[in-house]
Amino acid sequence: MESTVKNFANFIGNSMNIEIPEEAYRSAKLIVADCLAAIVGGMAEPEICKLTESEIGSDGNFFKALENRKKITEENISFVLGTAGTVLEMDEGHQFAKGHPGMHIFPALLSAASNQDISGEEFLRAFILGYDVGARVGLASNLNPNMHPHGTWGGLGAAAGLAVIHKMNAQKAEEYLNIVSSLTLATSRKTMLEGATVRNSYAGISNKMAHVGLMLLKAGFTGEQDGIKSIFDGVVSSKFDDESALELLGQRFEVTRNYFKLHACCRYNHAALDALWEIIKLHSEVKKVNEIRKVEVQSYNLAAELKDQNPRNVLACKFSVPFALATTLVNLDSGVLSFTENMRSNEKIQKLCQKITVIEDKKMTEKTPNLRPALVRVFMADGTTFEAHVSTNRGDWQDPYSEDELKQKFLSLTKRLWSEEKALNVHSYSQNLEKIPLDDFIKCIIN
Repeated sequence: MESTVKNFANFIGNSMNIEIPEEAYRSAKLIVADCLAAIVGGMAEPEICKLTESEIGSDGNFFKALENRKKITEENISFVLGTAGTVLEMDEGHQFAKGHPGMHIFPALLSAASNQDISGEEFLRAFILGYDVGARVGLASNLNPNMHPHGTWGGLGAAAGLAVIHKMNAQKAEEYLNIVSSLTLATSRKTMLEGATVRNSYAGISNKMAHVGLMLLKAGFTGEQDGIKSIFDGVVSSKFDDESALELLGQRFEVTRNYFKLHACCRYNHAALDALWEIIKLHSEVKKVNEIRKVEVQSYNLAAELKDQNPRNVLACKFSVPFALATTLVNLDSGVLSFTENMRSNEKIQKLCQKITVIEDKKMTEKTPNLRPALVRVFMADGTTFEAHVSTNRGDWQDPYSEDELKQKFLSLTKRLWSEEKALNVHSYSQNLEKIPLDDFIKCIIN
């Protein structure tokens, strides 16, 4: 059996002959729009404004920088885009890869493709195939449990997409993937639990490393003979399953198995939030938060890990089930504005956090990654108990959000920087990307 890296290289080398179904194009367009919205929304955050100004100038406005994209390095643009798209914790993901392929691929491709005369269809093709490689490495890996998945296998997805953009043959693509394998970050899972915001840069750095790998390739540097196996079967991951990585390659496209997020926090919170929303809709009594005695959550292991009742900053809030439920109950909203410093320091929310506990249900853990279950029980002061159970998160491929819901998310995030008219125009272009030159899409973003 040929190595996974060789199979991926052949996949890339044959990219123009691969028949991609309409379903994959449709999913890819939704993901592209979602990534862009997360980036635009993230660009409004003060630390991203400062980072943008220091890295690419233009008064902290990335979109102005695109006008001068011939003068600004692709790797710097990728870095800022990937970091901005992560900061709000609203980027899409892939439950089987246990990470966020879109935000590890879209920034690198957009920065590179903006310097290429290509069609929107060619861009989507590169995105779909890059997403496939990244997600497949993720789902075949068993990452060290102390590692954060951002900045690991995502770089290989970005590299695969760039290889398609640059029309690499199989031999060159193989060398490129071997080089980028060794540019994987040693990321820390504790960053998300402690609220260490360096974590938000992991996706940005991973996108940047795909460009660095390309520079190394062009300069004549080489990688290991099988970089994917070497790095993901003993260095950052204890095991790499080649069969899983290659299962139905070229037939099943991973963009069709992604998930989208409407709650502005870690995906592992979402099952509990979905269950809580069911309770809120059916029992208005829980809106009287002062009368809530306690809230108990049972969920799978990764969700149960997010048990911090006293998150130290906004990022930590996004990785806390108690905070996510408390701010939702107080604000009757689980969007971006419910996860801010003002909400973190809100006394009512802080008090409610102390009443919320989360524990693992091993039977629920056994159902992952196919399902992401949760049971929420709300105990009222008068002795009444309300409960709801969900078997999986809303927004994944088994229970998807409607296109209109995703459009409303796009508008809500982009309005942080754009007018509604501009947001609607950009969204329309994104959903017709296969029919237009990519440059038209970029000009729509800039203007």
